[in-house]
Amino acid sequence: MKTQRASLLFMALLILICISSCAPRHSSGDEYGFLGGVWHGFIIIFSIIGKIFGLSIGIYAENNTGFTYWLGFIIGIGGLGGGASRSR
Repeated sequence: MKTQRASLLFMALLILICISSCAPRHSSGDEYGFLGGVWHGFIIIFSIIGKIFGLSIGIYAENNTGFTYWLGFIIGIGGLGGGASRSR
């Protein structure tokens, strides 16, 4: 039982590290659009956790397309909490 619990904890930490590694870090040559905003909104929790531990992780991409990125970012954050399904 302890082995199963330890392996489950290890897998959860591994998944957390893999997901948080996709957080926007520094400005690259590419502009992030709607889908980039959705992704960054969805992984904001992991970005914030990285910020708490002092890592150099950005919360959003500085090099973005403007309104479409922002809209995707808000949709990504809303999708994290269940979005419209919770309004029922």
